[in-house]
Amino acid sequence: MNRAEILDTAKSYVTQDRASQHGDMEDNFKNIETAWYWWDSIKPDDLPVGMDCAIKMTLLKISRISSNPNHIDNWIDGCGYLACGGELTKDG
Repeated sequence: MNRAEILDTAKSYVTQDRASQHGDMEDNFKNIETAWYWWDSIKPDDLPVGMDCAIKMTLLKISRISSNPNHIDNWIDGCGYLACGGELTKDG
């Protein structure tokens, strides 16, 4: 894909109604922000690089599950982010 096609695809994603899959956009952003704020308030200071991102992306998926628990992609993606984060552990 060239850049124009990428931008056209992105535009089609963000301008169509995705509320049936992910819930109301503003509610989702609020839920995600709340989850990330909570995590930032309890996370250890010495997390390995990348682990914070894996956890926050998992929390994003959990926030989306709260809007639509029947959308299987969020469950799968959440597991995927946890698995990626798990590889970053010293035991991984």
